[in-house]
Parts: sequence; structure tokens; C-alpha cells
Amino acid sequence: MIKLAGRKNKPTIIRCIRDYFLSLQTQLKHKTMKVLLINGSPRENGNTMLALKEVAQTLNSEGIETEIISIGKQAVQGCIACGWCGRTTPRCTFRDELYNKVWRVVKDGIDGMVIGSPVYYGGPNGSLCALLDRVFYSLGSELRFKPGASVVVCRRGGASAAFDRLNKYFTILNMPIVSSQYWNMAYGQTPGQVAQDEEGMQTMRTLGRNMAWMIRKLNVSEEGHPQLESPVRTNFIR
Repeated sequence: MIKLAGRKNKPTIIRCIRDYFLSLQTQLKHKTMKVLLINGSPRENGNTMLALKEVAQTLNSEGIETEIISIGKQAVQGCIACGWCGRTTPRCTFRDELYNKVWRVVKDGIDGMVIGSPVYYGGPNGSLCALLDRVFYSLGSELRFKPGASVVVCRRGGASAAFDRLNKYFTILNMPIVSSQYWNMAYGQTPGQVAQDEEGMQTMRTLGRNMAWMIRKLNVSEEGHPQLESPVRTNFIR
């Protein structure tokens, strides 16, 4: 480290600081940042997709690439707690196409994740949760400290409960949650109806801008990530 002191060195200090921040800006400008969005609705072009596209378009306008993966209509394998992904490789023992698609995108490198779901009985789509259980358990080390956000769409009620359920995936993996001007929910029943929810769509755009802002801040931070302690696992049996 070069020690600079005294009035004569003041211009030099200012130049060094300016050059440093210009260098960071240049690095950030040339770094490709990407957010993965998962559409948890079996309706690939339904209201959940419209809400996610509003977020994605805002991220694109902020210079961040996006990719949307839909879970589709096929049955989704859930986690069977075999522990295979922890023993040998950070990959689920079930290599179905949907999981592999998400696995490849995450391993290639993402800077954030958005999960969207319709509301089923006050919770997210069960097929989506089956996928997320496997993704978050096997790819936890890749997702740690990456900003995450959830988006829910419903006809009338249950949105806040589903929203809370999805956020739990982020809060167990040291992932900062991106907020918006309201809880990330929009309303609509028939396909396309959610576009009429003006406040909901504005909430999605605000979410996109907030995520872009957080990703940029994390990418230029000098501090890096917090130092994690070695995990301590206990149960409640004496």
C-alpha cells in the first residue's frame, strides 16, 4: 500500500480514488450479469408468466440478461432425501430434463433469481416446490449470497401465504431478498387478466429495478461476502 499524506499529495489521492472507481465501472460495464426466472405455473403463457416478463423486461432495460424457465405440465419429481447430491457431487440423483435445465443455467453463473407461482390453496404450485426442494438443496453453494425474489399471482386470496413460503427458500441460504413497493403479488384469473392490475404490474417493474440495483452494488463491493462459520446442526431431542 502506498502511503499518501500532506497537502501536496491531495491531487494524487483524488486521482487514485477517481481512477479506482472508473476501473470498477468499466469492469461492471463489461461483465455480463444474468437473472434466472422460474415460471412455476403449468400455463406457460398465463398470468404468472406475464408478471415475470414485466420483471424481466425491466431487468433487460437495466442492462441485465434474463432467462425464463417454465416447469410445464409434466409431473415433477420431488426430493427423496437420499443425500446423493451431498455425498458425491452437487447435483440431484434424478436427472430429469427440467432439473437439468435449471442446473445448467445456475452452474453457468447467475447473479440473481426470481421465482413466480400461481396460488394453489394458499400456497405455491406443488410441482414448483418439488423442483425447488431439489434445486436449493443440491445447488446451495452456487446460490449463496445471490439476490432472490418471489412473485405470486392469484385470483383473490392466499397470495401473502404463498409469497412467504417461496421466500423461505432464500432465507435459509444466505440469499438477500429483493423487495418492491408492495409485496410482489398481482391479481388475475383468466389468461392476460393480470395485465389489468396496474399496481401489480408497477410492483413488478419496481422489483426489476431494485434487483438490478442490488446486483450492481454487490458486484462492485470491495468487502466480498461475510465469512461463514462452520455449520452447527442440532435437533430438539435431549
